[in-house]
Amino acid sequence: MSSHPPLDKVSATPEAIALLDEITADHGPVLFHQSGGCCDGSSPMCYPRSDFIVGDNDVRLGTIGDTPVYISASQFEVWKHTDLIIDVVPGRGGMFSLDNGREKRFLTRSKICVTSP
Repeated sequence: MSSHPPLDKVSATPEAIALLDEITADHGPVLFHQSGGCCDGSSPMCYPRSDFIVGDNDVRLGTIGDTPVYISASQFEVWKHTDLIIDVVPGRGGMFSLDNGREKRFLTRSKICVTSP
């Protein structure tokens, strides 16, 4: 598990919380990992908690309810001056993300912070 202390740099819209509730009802406890890929840079990937190994360099941004949200340390360096807001938009989720196939997907929005961690 990550050795970085959890932060409080993430929140979610009511629509994201509703989709998250739907997914956890189907799959049990999940977690988010903010993608750093070229195509999915604004897509938080949603995985069953038991299927995803959090790396030593992953940073826990906080939680949405009971759901932890992680980001890689290298991505955190780029985004550390922002607060992330998990939202929902129409479309398909990432190939391995649990929002795939629901005709709506999670999307990360950000706002600049006045203080850094």
